[in-house]
Amino acid sequence: MTLDNPLLSPTFPIPLDRVRPEHVVPAVTELLRAARARVAALVAAPGPRTFDTLLELGALAEPLGYAMRVVGHLEAVLTSEPLRAAHNEAQPRVAAFLSELWLDTGLWRAIEDYAATPEARALGGARARLLARTRAEFRRQGAALGAADKQRLGAIDARLAELALKFAQNAVDATAAYELYVTDEARLLGLPDAARAAARAGAEKKGRPGWRFTLQMPSYLPVMTYLDDRELRRELYRAASVRAAAPPFDNRPLVREMLALRAEKARLLGYGDWADYVTEDRMAGSGARVRRFLSDLEERSRPGFEREVGELHDYRRRLEGPDAPPLEAWDVGYYAEKLRRERYDFDDEALRPYFRADEVVAGLFEVARRLYGVRCEPWPEAPSYHPDVRAYRMLDESGAWIAAFYVDLYPRDEKQGGAWMMPLLNHAPVDAPGMKNVAALVANLTPPVGATPSRLGQQEVRTLFHEFGHLLHQCLTRAELLVQAGTQVAWDFVELPSQIMENFCYEKAALDLFARHETTGEPIADELVVRMRRARVFRAATNQLRQLGLSTLDQSLHTVFDPAKDGDPVGHARAIMERFSPTPLPAEHALVASFDHLFGQPVGYAAGYYSYKWAEVLDADAFRRFAGAGLLSREVGSAFRDAILARGDEDDPGALFRAFMGRDPDLGALLERLGLATSG
Repeated sequence: MTLDNPLLSPTFPIPLDRVRPEHVVPAVTELLRAARARVAALVAAPGPRTFDTLLELGALAEPLGYAMRVVGHLEAVLTSEPLRAAHNEAQPRVAAFLSELWLDTGLWRAIEDYAATPEARALGGARARLLARTRAEFRRQGAALGAADKQRLGAIDARLAELALKFAQNAVDATAAYELYVTDEARLLGLPDAARAAARAGAEKKGRPGWRFTLQMPSYLPVMTYLDDRELRRELYRAASVRAAAPPFDNRPLVREMLALRAEKARLLGYGDWADYVTEDRMAGSGARVRRFLSDLEERSRPGFEREVGELHDYRRRLEGPDAPPLEAWDVGYYAEKLRRERYDFDDEALRPYFRADEVVAGLFEVARRLYGVRCEPWPEAPSYHPDVRAYRMLDESGAWIAAFYVDLYPRDEKQGGAWMMPLLNHAPVDAPGMKNVAALVANLTPPVGATPSRLGQQEVRTLFHEFGHLLHQCLTRAELLVQAGTQVAWDFVELPSQIMENFCYEKAALDLFARHETTGEPIADELVVRMRRARVFRAATNQLRQLGLSTLDQSLHTVFDPAKDGDPVGHARAIMERFSPTPLPAEHALVASFDHLFGQPVGYAAGYYSYKWAEVLDADAFRRFAGAGLLSREVGSAFRDAILARGDEDDPGALFRAFMGRDPDLGALLERLGLATSG
């Protein structure tokens, strides 16, 4: 074991520039040995048990967790064959160990012994919550099972971790493997200049003539939204709809096996299905309540959906005559954008000159400063892993350094698609004073082309604000205990801070902090903001039904679908999604094969995709308080920081929401915001 292995212990700053594939397996081997030794010492420690037992349990795997978060992050943003191989070797061993922790009879007995002490019975607040949730989690993870069932559960957990990792890697590889070259410029009519320039640069980078298109969102979405050539839209749509659904990156057998294993695990632990298992410790409380929630929103939104579908079909016939063919899936975005522009005189592309990426990031930081009293400044000397990545320090109003973070905005072939926030180094007051919270904000936004800076579309700005909300939740924690700090909250509550932040990129007071025309320097006009806000709820019911469809599919896969009897989940998924689609879906439609939220992690959003809509109800309601106080009110921002961002999992999420709003959430706030309050 080399003593200079950068993964051996949590370190600030994180030496991201020194981590190599050859460090991974030796570090994990040593960290597993050390963690098992800590488990043995904890179990053998003489009584009586104290609260330190809980603290030690929460801390014993943190060095291992740190190493795997760093390795997992690097594998997602800068993958290579050696790094992937090392990660693939380490991940199942770590998953097996984490399963062992919950199944360890000695650990469970130590916690139960402590729970019976007078000290434990006298606990209150966050400490009482930690004890109660720890005891419940031991049971949920199988501590009460017999020896044979424990062995089977451990095998299931290890296999799920292995399958999830392979699923995510297949999705990345399938995305990177697809490219479409166009050599006839006449076929690019309608495509915005920025997208055209990026496609040209992509082809040049590959040493090819013409224009290169991929399944990365900055390349894919402009084609589906603006390109006049219907056959090119069709070709790209079909490629996206079957991504990772055929060899050599075929995720279909992985999906079947994961669904079967999740169902088996739920039954083994005494639950009727995976949805009930997952939701038991979340705000929803049960799969049945989730499905009632989804059904209620669908019932209220479907009349608006049917109206919007009819309007879009009528619009095409108005443009092209009564004999215009029916809309297909690859037509929807194209005609919807034309209708939106006609109805609201609004073109998302016209906003790009106002949204240069660097200025948007600076404006985002200024919104956070005004609301929450934090300052973000460049940290150029931070160790990094790629020239495109920027590092920042987060300071409080006194100038004290409270956190650090990385911003990685642009797509690369070796980078996973999508956008996310990744905690890298977790910190709480009980930790060493020199430590900081460190996180990474990762996206795949429109990149700069040559000397032309990155100009973002409105949805990309919204994505940036969303992920920064997660980052604030992680970095601004004041939770005393590490296991309750930051984003370690109920999964259907974790989206509240992120979705709250989305609202600010539609408000003039916030936009004026950064949205200035790159040529004239003029702030974005009031009338353009009004049109932008109206356009935000354009086809709101259609967009809502899509999200409800994904959530309904998720619930169905994890409740009624049986891989042993029902066979291929692709057909099952297609049938459900077609109910929520404005057009028929192609027979080969296989979205489920690249649905990373459900299958890219052992649990993740599986049976929890509803969380986005659940949290959207919370955010629509909570944002009323911000809007009612002048939007950038420090008083309201401080209240939100104190009640939500700082608390982590120190209290029940419902109690935290009530601490901020003074009451329970109101579903009507979301319907009102979307203009659907009277639908139904």
